[in-house]
Amino acid sequence: MSKIISIGTALPRYRHSQEDILHFMQRVYSTDTTEQRKLKFLYHQSGICNRYSVIADYSRQATEWRFYPRTENLEPFPSLEQRMAIYNRFAAPLSVDAIRNCIHHLLTPKDITHLITVSCTGMSAPGLDLMVMDLMGFSNTLFRTSINFMGCYAAIHALKLADAICKTDTSARVAIVCTELCTLHFQREPTIDNITSSMLFADGAAAVLVTHNDYPAPGLKIVDFYSEIISKGKKDMAWELSSTGFLMTLSGYIPNLIEEDFEQLVERSLQHARVKKEDIRHWCIHPGGKRILEAVSKSLQLDDGALEQSFNVLNQFGNMSSPTILFVLKQILGSGQAPDEKVLAAAFGPGLTMETFIATTTE
Repeated sequence: MSKIISIGTALPRYRHSQEDILHFMQRVYSTDTTEQRKLKFLYHQSGICNRYSVIADYSRQATEWRFYPRTENLEPFPSLEQRMAIYNRFAAPLSVDAIRNCIHHLLTPKDITHLITVSCTGMSAPGLDLMVMDLMGFSNTLFRTSINFMGCYAAIHALKLADAICKTDTSARVAIVCTELCTLHFQREPTIDNITSSMLFADGAAAVLVTHNDYPAPGLKIVDFYSEIISKGKKDMAWELSSTGFLMTLSGYIPNLIEEDFEQLVERSLQHARVKKEDIRHWCIHPGGKRILEAVSKSLQLDDGALEQSFNVLNQFGNMSSPTILFVLKQILGSGQAPDEKVLAAAFGPGLTMETFIATTTE
């Protein structure tokens, strides 16, 4: 078995208020007064106060834009090549900041035996894994692999892989880093999917250090993993490439699907781990959006405050895709726990895929 002994996070340089991004998007979408009021209402109901981005433009005057064209019609709109150039410039340094924050005072870079990079907002070869390896000074014999294009639940999938590695190699020191630059992919056409993406998504990185249970340090012992695919939601959440960036589909039906199916999913997850619902002390739910968190709370009939950390992360950082659930888990672990407190974590992504794991705090 394995345990998480540290979580580190990192954010890009530019912090934008939700109000500033709203004003930017009102200009991008060139909507009339009625549509601008609708957009303003949606943004104000998002539960988000701030988001971070590698792009400065979202809270600057048009004369100061560097990524988007300063033309009245925003043409030529940034191409996929331009977006990937920005990704290749910023993703690796942000990943390194998260890893250093994670392993500080615990291990040196040479102590890391395995590296798992996670991202769905940029790809290249040589890729993020090699760029991080070079910047961190990891051993050139390091075991490395990448998890790409799995979306918001990918951190849990990476933990599954790290758990499998640590089960077979008790000396393994596995670093996972999830890095997403979602704000590179905001689109110009005022479709409901594009508007939703522009309202929710943000940039960030989170790193996790996973070891075998025998490693002499306190942590969060992983008990079990469980996942399901809700095939009827396959078309309601998707992530596709286009010539102007990656395109998100996020149907308004997703919260309804989650509210309808989440309680049964959790019950099966608990049964798989032989754990009772009343034994769960902390609920680590991916804040895919305010309505999703409300749907989870309603489905599970949770007490007020049970999802406090999830709502806090959504409010302060938005939905950063794969790193987001690790931001929530870090807040939970930082709030002070006694030994043997159980955590249930869950995230959602294209498919519609629901991934969960159950873990226990240790001294």
